[in-house]
Amino acid sequence: MQVVDTQKEFVEVMGKCRDLFSKKLKDYGAAWRIMRPSSVTDQIFIKANRIRSIEIKGEALVDEGKIPEYIGIVNYSIIGLIQLELGFADTDDLSFDKAMEYYDKYSKQALELMIRKNHDYDEAWRSMRCSSCLDLILMKIYRTKQIEGNDGKTIVSEGIDANYMDMINYSVFCLIKLGFCEVAD
Repeated sequence: MQVVDTQKEFVEVMGKCRDLFSKKLKDYGAAWRIMRPSSVTDQIFIKANRIRSIEIKGEALVDEGKIPEYIGIVNYSIIGLIQLELGFADTDDLSFDKAMEYYDKYSKQALELMIRKNHDYDEAWRSMRCSSCLDLILMKIYRTKQIEGNDGKTIVSEGIDANYMDMINYSVFCLIKLGFCEVAD
């Protein structure tokens, strides 16, 4: 029986997501800095909704599968966290190095959260279907939209940042399950 190392898989997947983020950052700069957090949430919604559409219809007419969309959810969720911290800007005001520093900060926080939750939930995600993880991501998006509609305020619930973190973690789990990780079981 193969021993599963979720932390190693998570780090590998996040490294691949980071690599794509880095390449796009070199191509486009941090043009996403102009996006308000609600626009970032809508971009994540588009990606999650496309995955669900592909699952329901059974085919994609655009030559991209689910994996690029899950990567997009990870990377836009990190962008959302950066925008929550810094606020949106009128220009591309982040250097490559500073943007990557923020990426690494939130990637590390997502890993730490995953380790804590995975301990408490005892790898339950491994028994889940990716479609269920996707539904949870969509639910987190709708929660985020509701909180954004309430000017970011909650009464008893976690905030937008916690929802972005969960979107990252569920997306990484799906990427592991879809074979995006070479050490996946």
